[in-house]
Amino acid sequence: MEHILQTLYKEKRTELKTTLGLANIHQVPQLKKIVVNCAIGSQAERKQAIEDAVNEVTLITGQKPVITKSKKAIANFKLREGENVGVKVTLRGEKMYDFMMRLVRTAIPRIRDFRGVAPRAFDGRGNYTLGVAEQSIFPEIELDKIKRQLGFDITFVTSTNNDDHAREMLRTLGMPFRTRVAQPKKEDGTEAAAA
Repeated sequence: MEHILQTLYKEKRTELKTTLGLANIHQVPQLKKIVVNCAIGSQAERKQAIEDAVNEVTLITGQKPVITKSKKAIANFKLREGENVGVKVTLRGEKMYDFMMRLVRTAIPRIRDFRGVAPRAFDGRGNYTLGVAEQSIFPEIELDKIKRQLGFDITFVTSTNNDDHAREMLRTLGMPFRTRVAQPKKEDGTEAAAA
């Protein structure tokens, strides 16, 4: 059975094709995978921090993450080569659509003073990266069991190299991009300062 977001994408694909001015339906960008990356940084109890990160990323994504290791030693950060520095998980297919739906419809709206995600956080090759400051926005995490703050990078990998096409596709899937609001004009013609 197909996921709701996948069905929505298939329904809107022809509309996207005309909006983007593409010749062929197969040129319409699609979501390939979502990569969730969590670095623990230089926390005191690194072993316990990795265990907590693994447990919480598993709860959030529904898939067990891979532990990432440092590639080289950096003395200033007290880091040895091959030491555990974070966790990452790559979501594809059903789990990818399920995670995106939960992120867009329940987690992101729980961010305090939320006005939309940054529309310019594309890498120039059609991939979008969203930073999440803390794990408490996800409803799967129990607030009283949080031991340390964990930040995430969520990367949406698309099949296109055009950032504008990828932005339009993500907007179709429900990503709440921030829109610029015109500032009210003063009587002398200059823009009023934002409050």
